[in-house]
Amino acid sequence: RSRPKAGPMATAAPTAMSTDSDPAVMLTLAQWFSPAFPIGAFSYSHGLEALVDRGEIGTVAQFRDWMAHVLEHGTGRNDLIFLSAAYRADRSELAGIDALARAMAPSSERLLETVDQGGSFIRTINAVWSQDLPPLSYPVAVGAAAGACDLPLEPTARMYIHGFLSALTSAAIRLVPLGQTEGQQAILALTPLCHQLCDTALDAPLDSLGSSTFLADIASMQHETQYSRMFRS
Repeated sequence: RSRPKAGPMATAAPTAMSTDSDPAVMLTLAQWFSPAFPIGAFSYSHGLEALVDRGEIGTVAQFRDWMAHVLEHGTGRNDLIFLSAAYRADRSELAGIDALARAMAPSSERLLETVDQGGSFIRTINAVWSQDLPPLSYPVAVGAAAGACDLPLEPTARMYIHGFLSALTSAAIRLVPLGQTEGQQAILALTPLCHQLCDTALDAPLDSLGSSTFLADIASMQHETQYSRMFRS
């Protein structure tokens, strides 16, 4: 595939990479998935707030079980498939992949979550790395940006899914509430699952997309009419 070269403002990001462990590559990915990167991930709970409000999640074990299901059987795996497809796609194919990603959102707030974060991500990539990518849902945006900036797929995907896990753990720390130490223990316990998903999902075709996290999806719908809320989803 032909990828656009980074412009003069993109000196902080590599335009070519020799190995996946290139320090410049890893520091760029660390920047992209840092809490300081302005996508507003702290504003979204993925429906977790509704489950906490109803008393269905109130311990670190319950959060860890919910998070594992979302990763393995819902958004986590699907996002990796979308990210990989966008990374390998030609520019003309991105709109179709993005439309499918939006259609997979089970509620209006979950659609808002992926579209708003993706739009913010792309605006920053275009401004700082001198790209001209269109607004895209978040996993499609990350895959397209990594391809455009010649970053390797596998570490990009691993950092993405770990960032997703970390953002929702941060929400759980505020909502459940969990202690900071319990939150870090949950992340550590679920990290092997993140690696496992990357080992299998990155080569999966779009035809293998699917979700069976029905209660999590319903919670995201119920959150839309929840009376008192901290989060946007």
